Amino acid sequence: MREFLVEITTTVPEGTAQEEVDRRRAAEAVRARELAVTGRLVRLWRPVGELRSIGVWRAADEEELHEKVLGTLPLHPWMTFTVTPLQPHPNDPGPR
Repeated sequence: MREFLVEITTTVPEGTAQEEVDRRRAAEAVRARELAVTGRLVRLWRPVGELRSIGVWRAADEEELHEKVLGTLPLHPWMTFTVTPLQPHPNDPGPR
């Protein structure tokens, strides 16, 4: 599995009923937990004061990331993604 840094911005379309927004957000939380359990979602942050997310995600390749991981998010139709493939750095102090 490869790792990807993914920046996600969600924009709710104008005129969307609050009930629909709430339903999708609740489903998003459930799906995020499922993806975390399977090792696809590694970490997720929200920058202070911003309405976007930054996370580390895992997939075999970028196509799988988009189709079988990010594409399964309930908020996907309202999201834009910036994906950066990652590779280990030789000076990374993290686990090997």
